Formats: sequence, structure tokens, C-alpha cells
Amino acid sequence: MTAREPGTEESSGLRVLVVEDEVMVALLLEGMIADLGHQVVGPVGRLGKALDVASREAIDLAILDVNVDGKQVYPVAEALAARHIPFAFVTGYGREGLCESYRANPTLAKPFLEQDLKELFDEIGRAKPG
Repeated sequence: MTAREPGTEESSGLRVLVVEDEVMVALLLEGMIADLGHQVVGPVGRLGKALDVASREAIDLAILDVNVDGKQVYPVAEALAARHIPFAFVTGYGREGLCESYRANPTLAKPFLEQDLKELFDEIGRAKPG
């Protein structure tokens, strides 16, 4: 499956995978994504489940917390990149906290506002995964 491009007319109602293990952050993301007119897949708080969803579900893009239940989310990022599904990282550590090979990917620093998420969706639409 190839993802639709965020920010285009036909992309309204995107299916957005949210991989986040902090309940409050997941709920915040879920509400913001819905407010922007998109559908949340998840949120998923376990790496194994996230990898399964990223490998099998119909999704248009993904928002990935870097550390999920004490494990790094990079296997999920690899699965998404293999399917040409764009993704971005959410982290409290900024780009410097990412594995060097992923520092060019769009990143949302915690804490964030809905406008930050909207801008991130625009950035994801211009970026290539991986």
C-alpha cells in the first residue's frame, strides 16, 4: 500500500497510526488528530502490537513515540518505511535523541500544541519515510 499525501484534498480523513505508551499523551494525540479531521488507528502502547499494526493495517501515516514501553520504536519505523508509509517521531528529547539514521525524519517535541501537530502533518507530506 502506498500512502496518500497529507495536505491534499483527497487526504481528508487520513488513517493515522499512533504509537504511544503514555496514556495522557496518547489521549491528547487522539483528540488533536480527530480535531484535524483524521481517524486514529490505535493508539498502540506495545512494540510488538505496533509492529503488527504497522505491517498489516491500512494506514496513511504514523506518529511514533521513540521509546515505547522501554523499547525503541525503530523496528516499527522500518516496517512503515518498507511500505512507503510516512511517519514522524514524537519525543521529549528532540532530534538529537533519535538514532542518527532517523534524525532527518519529521519530529514533534513534547510538549506540543495542536498547531504543532498540524504543521507536522504538513511536513510529513513533504518527507519520504526512513
